[in-house]
Amino acid sequence: MRWSFLPPLMVYLAFGISTLTAIVGTFFVKEYLDLSAAFLAGLAFWAGLPWALKMPLGHLVDIIWRWKWLLIWIGAALVGASLSIMYLLVSAPAMMEMVMPAEAWFVTSTLLAPCGLVLQDAVADAMSVEAVPSVDASGMPLDEDTLRGLHTTMQTLGRVALIGGTLIVAGVNIVGFAGVELLEDAAKSEVYAQIYAIALCVPLISVSGVVLAGLQRRRAAARARAQGQDPSPFEERPGPPTKANPWYFIGGGAFVALSLIVGLLDVPYSQEIVFAGSMTIIIALMRQLVRVLTPEQARMLVGTALIVFVFRAVPLPGQGATWFSIDVLGFDQQFLSVLQLVAAILTLAAMIALRPLIAGHKLVWVYLMLTVLGGVLALPNIGLYYGVQDITAPLTGGVVDARFIAVLDTAAESPLSQIALIPMLAWIARNAPDNLKATFFAVMASFTNLALSASALLTKYLNQIFVVSREVTDRSTGEITIQADYSQLGTVLIIAALIGLLAPLITIWVVQRSRIRTTA
Repeated sequence: MRWSFLPPLMVYLAFGISTLTAIVGTFFVKEYLDLSAAFLAGLAFWAGLPWALKMPLGHLVDIIWRWKWLLIWIGAALVGASLSIMYLLVSAPAMMEMVMPAEAWFVTSTLLAPCGLVLQDAVADAMSVEAVPSVDASGMPLDEDTLRGLHTTMQTLGRVALIGGTLIVAGVNIVGFAGVELLEDAAKSEVYAQIYAIALCVPLISVSGVVLAGLQRRRAAARARAQGQDPSPFEERPGPPTKANPWYFIGGGAFVALSLIVGLLDVPYSQEIVFAGSMTIIIALMRQLVRVLTPEQARMLVGTALIVFVFRAVPLPGQGATWFSIDVLGFDQQFLSVLQLVAAILTLAAMIALRPLIAGHKLVWVYLMLTVLGGVLALPNIGLYYGVQDITAPLTGGVVDARFIAVLDTAAESPLSQIALIPMLAWIARNAPDNLKATFFAVMASFTNLALSASALLTKYLNQIFVVSREVTDRSTGEITIQADYSQLGTVLIIAALIGLLAPLITIWVVQRSRIRTTA
C-alpha cells in the first residue's frame, strides 16, 4: 500500500457505498410501485447501457489528462441528483407525484445514477494507473517485476475498496433496518428516507479523492525540485500526448443517437436493437485499439475479453428470487443487510488471500475455476426453493435452517464476480501503451460491461417465459390486484444455473482451441 494509491481508492470506495440504497430500493419497489419482474429486468438493461459509454469517456480522459478531475465533479452532481430524487420520492411522495408519477421518478433516478458513476469510474481507472510510481525514491526507473507487482496490487486494492464500500453499506443497513419490519408504513418510509439521505455522502467521497490526488501531485513535485530531481514524473503522464481518435467519439455519438431514437420512438425490440448496435460499435473500436499491440498480445486480449464477456453475460433469476426470499422464506430488511455484510467481508478476505494465486496462474485457469465454483454454488438457492431447509432444520435441531443456508451460500459465492475482473485489469495496466491506458480500460470495460446488459436481456426473457409475480395490493382500498405466484421460480433458478455453468465452459474450450487462445 502506498499513499499515492489512496485517491483512486476513494473513488472506488464511493462506488461501493453507492450500493447503500440497493436493499431499500428493492423494498420500495415491492411495497410502493406496481412494476413487474420483467419490467425491472428491462430497466436494468437501460441502466447498464451508460457503462458502454466508457469507450469515448476513457479516450476523453487520455486526451484531457490534466483536467480529468472535472468529470468526477460532473459525475458527483448526477449521482447526487439521483439520490435526491429518491429521498424526496420517499419523504414527500405527494409533492413529487404532482410533477410526475412515482414510477417515472423511479426510472429517472435509476438512469441518472449509472451516468454519474460511469464518469467517475472512467477517471478512477486512469487514476489507478497514475497512482503507480514509475520511479523510486531516488528517481531511478522501477524494474518490470516491481511494476507488475505494484499494478496487480493497485487493481486488487481497487476491488478491495469497492467491496469495502459495500461492507460499510451492510453495517449501516443492519443498524438502520433494525426492527423496521414491525413499523407502520409512515415510520417505515422515514427509515427509507434516512438511508437515502446517508447515501448523499457518496458524491462527497469521490470528490475528496480528486482533491487529495491534486495535493499529492503538487507535494511530490515540490519535493523532487527541492532534492534537485526531475519533477516531470509527478506532473506529466509518461509517453507522448494522446492523439485524439475521432472514431471513439463517433462510435459513442452513434451509440447515444441509436439509444435515444429507438427508446423515444418506442420501437419494437428496442433493447435488442440497441444491444446489437452497441456491440457492433464496440467491436469496431476494439479492432482499432488492438492495432497498437503486438499480434500475440492482441489475440490474447480478445480471447480473454470474450471469456469474461460470456462469464458475465449469463442470465440471473431476477427480482422474483428476492421476492420469494422475502415473502416465503421470511427474510426481512435487516437479514438481507446481514447477507450483504457477510458477502462484503468474505469477498475482501478472498481477494486478499487469492491475490498470489491469481498472479501465479494463467487467466484461463482462474476463469475455469470461477465458473465451476459458480455452478456448484447455485445449488443452495435451488434447494431453498424446493424446501431443503425443511429437511436439514429438524435433523440439526433447527440450526441449518433457511437463513443458515443463505448465509453459507452468500459467503461462498460472493467473491466470484469481483475476482473475475482482477486478472484482466492488471494485464491492461501492465501492457497498454502509456498514452492509451484510460482508453484501453474504457474500451475493454465497455465490452465486458455490455455483458451485463446481455445478462439483463436474458434475465428478462427468462422472466417473460416463466412468469414470477409477487402480491400487489392497492394502497387506497387494500384490495389485492395481483396474486403472488412463485410456481415457476424453480425452473428459472435451474435454467439460470445451467446456463451459468455451461456457457463459460464451452467458451473457454472454444477459445483455447483457436488463434485467440490466452496464454497469460
